[in-house]
Amino acid sequence: MNLRQVAMMGKTSLPIIVVTISTSLITSYVLYKALDIPEKSAILVGVGSSICGGSAIAATAPVIDADDEEIAQAISVIFFFNIIAALIFPSLGGLLGLSNKGFSLFAGTAVNDTSSVTAAAAAWDGIHGSNCLNGAAIVKMTRTLAIIPITLILSVIFAKKNKKEKGNSINITKIFPWFVLLFLGASLITTIFMLPAAVTTPLRTLSKIMIITAMAAIGFNTDLVKLIKTGAKPLCLGLVCWVAIACASLFMQHILGIW
Repeated sequence: MNLRQVAMMGKTSLPIIVVTISTSLITSYVLYKALDIPEKSAILVGVGSSICGGSAIAATAPVIDADDEEIAQAISVIFFFNIIAALIFPSLGGLLGLSNKGFSLFAGTAVNDTSSVTAAAAAWDGIHGSNCLNGAAIVKMTRTLAIIPITLILSVIFAKKNKKEKGNSINITKIFPWFVLLFLGASLITTIFMLPAAVTTPLRTLSKIMIITAMAAIGFNTDLVKLIKTGAKPLCLGLVCWVAIACASLFMQHILGIW
């Protein structure tokens, strides 16, 4: 993807990203209080829903000192709804009459994890013969950058709770989303060298194969029975956040005249 495309799509999607992230975080906080959900579980599900699924959970977990069970539960909740989104959002977008750009924004802001965003966008492209995958990926990468400020804020809050100095619990190497940097590097190469289709087409095919593999691996690591038995409240939180983000994304598109 050319960096000019990245900058243009990122700028267009920024208001929607801000609203969807805010909606998810506020929703998770309200339900955390209302349902008496364990604090760390609520934070992990809320951050995972609003920003970048597993990557956001992985970045946030050490900051709030979450244990392995809390991390696994949050990831299972997030990816459960990711899989549903990847399956139903392309059809839902068609029923709502979304344009290719509209679905790019919808997938990039309303689906939690990068792999699921690309899966949903690739499915849309397969149905409509379009190329909204690039746009959805750009929106998702722009949204992912919110990992940095949110984890920094959480680190300060938890440092105060633990009566430690602020700097002791902040490690930028742990919270920085490095795959975004790689994404920008690949875009820079494309912008400078204008890679031919003979190079980019096989890479695109390979990326789809890797996405399918990743989604299968996620499925094999998700125990739905255990999740339902032990994680009813986090599962409810994930559902409400997921629906709230989807509605907020569509509402903002309508307000901005994109839909």
